[in-house]
Amino acid sequence: MSILTTTFQTHHRSRWNQLKRRFAEWQRRSRSRHELSYLSDATLNDIGVTRCDVHREMNKPFWTA
Repeated sequence: MSILTTTFQTHHRSRWNQLKRRFAEWQRRSRSRHELSYLSDATLNDIGVTRCDVHREMNKPFWTA
């Protein structure tokens, strides 16, 4: 195997891993935002989040932090 082939494979493997991490992060954000909507007002108050904050988070696109 040549150095060029190894570099190419390493580069694409790295890009693929970055893409998988990005999708996993998007899924995590989406799931977390969805779970916020099920918390009670008392729980939200305990963590310092208002219902308005929850609605704001729920309306963000999944790719936005």
